[in-house]
Amino acid sequence: MQSDRETSIAVPEGGRGLSRRRILKQAGWAVVAAACRPWPGLAVDHVSPVMAKLSAYMSEARSRALPEEVIEKTKQHVLDTLAAMVSGSELPPGRKAIEFARAYGGEKVATVVCSNVLCGPIEAALANGVLAQADETDDSHAASLSHPGCAVVPAALAAGERFGIDGTQFLRAVALGYDIGTRVSMTLGGQNFMNQTHRDTHSLSEGFGAAAAAGSAANLTPEQMRWLLDYAAQQSSGIAFWQRDTQHIEKAFVFGGMTARDGVTAAMLVQSGWTGVDDAFSGSDNFLLASLPKADPAGLVDKLGERYEVARTNIKKWSVGSPIQAPLDALENLRKKHPFEKEQVKQVIARLATDEAAVVDNRDIPDICLQHMMAVMLIDKTASFRAAHDKARMQDPGVLRERTKIQISPDAELEKLLPKRVAIVELTLTDGTRLSERVEAVRGTVENPMTREEVVAKARDLMAPVLGAAIAGKLIDKVLALESAKDIRELRPLLQRA
Repeated sequence: MQSDRETSIAVPEGGRGLSRRRILKQAGWAVVAAACRPWPGLAVDHVSPVMAKLSAYMSEARSRALPEEVIEKTKQHVLDTLAAMVSGSELPPGRKAIEFARAYGGEKVATVVCSNVLCGPIEAALANGVLAQADETDDSHAASLSHPGCAVVPAALAAGERFGIDGTQFLRAVALGYDIGTRVSMTLGGQNFMNQTHRDTHSLSEGFGAAAAAGSAANLTPEQMRWLLDYAAQQSSGIAFWQRDTQHIEKAFVFGGMTARDGVTAAMLVQSGWTGVDDAFSGSDNFLLASLPKADPAGLVDKLGERYEVARTNIKKWSVGSPIQAPLDALENLRKKHPFEKEQVKQVIARLATDEAAVVDNRDIPDICLQHMMAVMLIDKTASFRAAHDKARMQDPGVLRERTKIQISPDAELEKLLPKRVAIVELTLTDGTRLSERVEAVRGTVENPMTREEVVAKARDLMAPVLGAAIAGKLIDKVLALESAKDIRELRPLLQRA
């Protein structure tokens, strides 16, 4: 009597019986044979019209002149980001980043800001990216829900030092990074994408932006730019649980360090001879299919060369989380129109978009806690960088007393206006007077931009306490005249610190 494994199986049309063992053996060989054949989807790697246009634009960016107003905006964002790195060097994430770079070592090629460390470009990009996002003073791009500068500028600086590019090429690389990274996130849907998938728009946008900037500094060809985007896509990561980080270290890594590192890694791999897939945004199993199947790849090249995203990126007036910017503006405006002292204030209600309110409601970190920062402004009549990063002050009895007056009110109507961050502050005084201020455009946004003088004043305030007034002044002058720099490494003596 045969065992179950040897029982014959009838085959239609009079074929002789086959044992299960023979069938399984033959099926196994079929699987092996199939594995040895090229995958059907990868037999031919076509380049879509979108990718052809995108990669050509990226490759030509290093030699393409920018409009004067775009050059000015790019220099302001470079200065603002360097100031964020310098000020961030004295905060816990920044100190950890410098310690990492010093311990990790590597070839002495690239500068780690506010240290005497020279290391490999990949390690320098990681460290400087964390420095740039160690606090909440770096720039932000509302439509893509990203912070381009904290990744793009460190990546361009590290790759620029590696390849010895001049100041003009550096500015073009930075502008390109803003253009490419933000379009990736906008193509996916920005805030809605993050809400639906729990993936992080910041890491996606900033990773692709950093890769574009580094690739431009590395003088990659159109074909190499396609492979660069391939490796940027393969490294794209980041999950929104960074919002649970109470020390800001993981957030700084996800926004700035990881993305700058990944971008420089992609550029260095391809520049050294690595090849890859010719179109990561179309064909089987492409990046958009894996991220959001309904995404239209045309968004990746929408008005490319006409609309420069660096000019649509906000520079923060206040060194706090973006959702707190408008409430602080409103409180300052109210005080200018109707001068009052903290003792005269009975209640403050801050109305924010629902999603925005959740980000800044009673957080453990001072610069992303709305109630704390508004209490500080009631006392100090401003919100300085130092105050925004004084965690011990969160337990100060005077601050806690003012904090009891602050209420946050999630507003569904304001939610509909996102990504535009509108806030309403309602103030009740002890004599019964009611005051209200609605901020439609935060100072530093595209609709209400800071002047060059305001950007310089902010940078000086952030850098002078760390570098000294004289060095900070020289660095500001150097950045604002970057077109005259023959080698981006000319910034090194002004960025280093013993």
